[in-house]
Amino acid sequence: MAKQAKARRLTGAEAMCKVRTLRTSARKLNLVAASIRGLKVQRALNELEFSHKRIAKDVRKALYSAISNAENNHNLDIDSLVVSEAFVGKNLIMKRFHARARGRASRIEKPFSEITIVVREQGEAA
Repeated sequence: MAKQAKARRLTGAEAMCKVRTLRTSARKLNLVAASIRGLKVQRALNELEFSHKRIAKDVRKALYSAISNAENNHNLDIDSLVVSEAFVGKNLIMKRFHARARGRASRIEKPFSEITIVVREQGEAA
């Protein structure tokens, strides 16, 4: 017996991209994600291109991937795409130790995050 296929989470006019291991904290990544939420795709790409944040380059690659998914997998028009959702989640944390005085050690945490970008085709009526 085969396992039932999951129902698609997105509507027909949406495409998604998810990047699971970005080497930054979720708090810093959310600042970049908030800057592109609700923007047209071209405007969001420009925003990420000229952002001073280091992680904006990786978010830009993820947005390009979402645009490509929309074009190739769902036959959506690139010029009418809008970033409908951009949300961030926590991922693994690498734990490292730093030698301190008197034989002690302190813990260094290096967090990873994940980002999900959903682009939607904006209709003529909207």
